[in-house]
Amino acid sequence: MKPLSPTDQIFLWLEKRQQPMHVGGLQIFSFPEDAPGDYVARLAEQLRTDTEVTTPFDQRLDTRLAQPVWVHDKHLDLEHHFRFEALPTPGRIRELLAFISAEHSHLMDRERPLWEFHLIEGLGERQFGVYIKVHHSLMDGISAMRMTQRMLSTDPARRNMPPIWDLSVRPGHKGDSSGSSLWQSIGRLLGESGKQLGTVPVVARELLRTINTARKDPAYNSVFHAPRSILNQKITGSRRFAAQSYCLKRIKAVCQAYGTTVNDVVTAMCASALRTYLMNLDALPEKPLIAMVPVSLRKYARTAGDKADDNQGEGNQVGVILANLYTDESHAGTRLRKIHQGIQEAKDRYAHMTPEEIVNYTALTLAPAAFNFLTGLAPKWQTFNVVISNVPGPKETCYWNGARLEGIYPVSIAMDRMALNMTLTSYNDQVAFGLIGCRRTLPSLQRMLDYLEEGLLELEQDALS
Repeated sequence: MKPLSPTDQIFLWLEKRQQPMHVGGLQIFSFPEDAPGDYVARLAEQLRTDTEVTTPFDQRLDTRLAQPVWVHDKHLDLEHHFRFEALPTPGRIRELLAFISAEHSHLMDRERPLWEFHLIEGLGERQFGVYIKVHHSLMDGISAMRMTQRMLSTDPARRNMPPIWDLSVRPGHKGDSSGSSLWQSIGRLLGESGKQLGTVPVVARELLRTINTARKDPAYNSVFHAPRSILNQKITGSRRFAAQSYCLKRIKAVCQAYGTTVNDVVTAMCASALRTYLMNLDALPEKPLIAMVPVSLRKYARTAGDKADDNQGEGNQVGVILANLYTDESHAGTRLRKIHQGIQEAKDRYAHMTPEEIVNYTALTLAPAAFNFLTGLAPKWQTFNVVISNVPGPKETCYWNGARLEGIYPVSIAMDRMALNMTLTSYNDQVAFGLIGCRRTLPSLQRMLDYLEEGLLELEQDALS
C-alpha cells in the first residue's frame, strides 16, 4: 500500500467527464525487413503471453482512512489493459489520429489499474502504431517517456522484448521533471517545509522585483494578466489530436541564424501557428498570448554561487516560465527575437536563485492559475493561455522487437480554461509536435500543423533576407 502524494491527488480531484486527466503517447513503427504480412498479429500473440505485470502497472486505487492509496490489484485482467485493434481502411495517418482522438477522450475505470496499451495494425506501408495512456496520478508525462524508452532498444536484432507493463522501476522513481507541471511545482512548495521556509527572503525579493518591472513595462505586465481568448473557455469531453514531425536540422539552422535556442524557435513556431489560427477565426486578442513553458535550468542553477548540487536529483533542474508569445507582432523574425529576450530574462532571474528558490518562485507566480483551475472562482484572472512543453526523447534510432521506431508523439491534457496543450518531443533528427484540444472549442485544430510549418518557413525566409 502506498499513499498518493498531495500533488498526485490533485489529478484525481480535477478529473471529470469533460476533463480526463491521463497523458499518453503515440509511437509509429515500421515492420522489420524480413517480417511476414501478419507480423503485428504475431507480435500481439507474443505480448499476450507476457502476463508478468510490474509496478506501477499492477496498482489500483483504494482508500484507507478516507485517503487514496495505491494497492496491488490481485485480480488484474491483462486483456482489459492490452488491446489489439485495427484501423478502418484505408489506414492512413488520418484514421490513426482519429482513433487516438477518440481513445484519449475516454475516462479510465478507477476500479482497475489506470493504464492502457493499444497495439494498432492496419496502418499502410507496412507500419503499425502503439498508443499508451496512463493516468497522471500514476505517472507524469516525463516518467511515461522514460518508461517507453526503456521498452525500446538501439539494436534492430533484438527480439522477444518485454512490453511496458513488464519493466521493473527503481523504487520511488518518478522520472525527470523536465516537463514539470503546474501542479508538481505547487506540490513541491508544500513539501520539504524546512528547506522551503529558508527560501522566503530571496523569493519575496525576486517576486517584488518582477512586480516592479511589470509596472514599468506594459509587455512585461501582460505576463501576469494574459488576455481572455477562445483557448480559455470551458470544454467538452471530446478531443482532437493532431501530430506531425519537423526536421531538427531546419530548426537548428534558424537557431544559428538568430542566435537563439531550439526551445526559443519551437516556441516561436507555436506562437506563429496560434496567431494564424486565431486570426482565421477572427478571435486573436489584441494583447499577446502568454504560454506556460517548462525550461531546463540546470546550468543556471549551478551559477548561483555553486549552491546547486549535481546530485540533488532531476526534479530540481526545471523552472516554469510565463513566456510572452508576442502574437500581436506581425513579423516572424522580430517575434522570435522578442520571445528569446523574454525567456532569457526569466532564465537570468533564476540564475541568482537556488533550485528550492526557483521551485517556490514558480509556485507563487502560478498560484492564481492553480486556484482558478481547482475552483473556477477567478475566471477573469488569466495567468496564461496555453501550455507549450518540450519533452526530451531518444537521441538514437530505436527499435522494438526489430521494428524501427519512425516517430513518437506526445498526447497530453486539455482542461477547462485551457482548451489546448502543445507538447513536443525530440527523436533522432526530428521534433515531433502533439497537439491536443477540445474538439468543439477549437474547430479544425489539425490546420495548426500547416501553420506550424508556415511559421518555420517564415523564420527561414526572414533569416535569409
